[in-house]
Amino acid sequence: MKDYIEDLDFFIGKEAAVKPPGYNFDYPIRHGIVDNWDNMEKYWQRCIYEYLCCDPEEHYMLLTEPPLNTPENREYTAEIMFETFNVPGLYIAVQAVLALCASLLTKGGKEVTGTVIDSGDGVTHIIPVSDGYVIGSCIKHIPLAGRDVTNFMINTLRERGENPPAAEALNIARKIKESYCYICPDLVKEYLKYDKDPSKFRVHEGVTPNGKKYKIDVGYERFLGPEIFFSPEIFSSDFTTPLPKVVDDTIQACPIDTRRMLYKYITLSGGSTMYKFFPKRLQRDVQRLVKEREDFTQSKYPNLKINKLEVKIVTHPFQRFAVWCGGSLLASQPEFLQSFHTKAEYEEKGPSICRANPVFNQI
Repeated sequence: MKDYIEDLDFFIGKEAAVKPPGYNFDYPIRHGIVDNWDNMEKYWQRCIYEYLCCDPEEHYMLLTEPPLNTPENREYTAEIMFETFNVPGLYIAVQAVLALCASLLTKGGKEVTGTVIDSGDGVTHIIPVSDGYVIGSCIKHIPLAGRDVTNFMINTLRERGENPPAAEALNIARKIKESYCYICPDLVKEYLKYDKDPSKFRVHEGVTPNGKKYKIDVGYERFLGPEIFFSPEIFSSDFTTPLPKVVDDTIQACPIDTRRMLYKYITLSGGSTMYKFFPKRLQRDVQRLVKEREDFTQSKYPNLKINKLEVKIVTHPFQRFAVWCGGSLLASQPEFLQSFHTKAEYEEKGPSICRANPVFNQI
């Protein structure tokens, strides 16, 4: 184990953000999909050998994947796990299903049926799940997530005259985002509030790694940053559909007998869903879309009795790490071990065994 650690001459996570001079910086995962397999393998090495301090040959491995992940990526993952790390068993689970499993720990969770909004650093997905089966043809993808919010905040701060240290701009914007940002109910009214009440502005102070102090006034960025989920046109002209509209379109594309439950149980997952008032704004906007459709139907067919749809956003204490929590819960079940692909199966049939999993529908 010690020999392995000595070979890990690279940094990941927060260590990489303050890396020594002479190191290259790379994101091995872009928009949820592995982009650099060599660096991804190094990432797994450090996680397993240094942070988990375990021998992969003695442990079954449960990995997660984004929805719409290609079968080729799944096969390549299997090759690395079985041949490089020599794991005895492997299971690749869809993140949405694990997030839904985590929500089962709360009072509102009763069935593995609902809509999962998974938004992390690189990508946002809306995934409908019915009785544990991912409705793959209805999954929607939004190319906006936490990293885009951070970059948008950097640009907004600079346009307003703030000058965060260039070398630390990304980290400073991320800290501001996590400490001060929230979702507002109305963009125009929020601007007026800040113009009338300067006390809503905040001052962010800090020290760079070289010991230089800095001070930044944080104002409109507090609500403008995360607003890109609800008004994406302010960030990019390539994608202009608000998140509530995408959620509504996703559920409407699902089989009609599943829609009522999918509206009633919308659960959040990932750090980019942790903004204050995010669930309240999302529920309000989705409910508005549903009501507009019901009112239109009622006006067209006045004698038709309509059972009103209930829209409910479910939050829970494990929301930030919902996928990890759901995976931990699932992997701790003794009967779940029977669902893993084993090393013997891999040697007999090859990496194609990971194109589908025996639990849930992940073909």
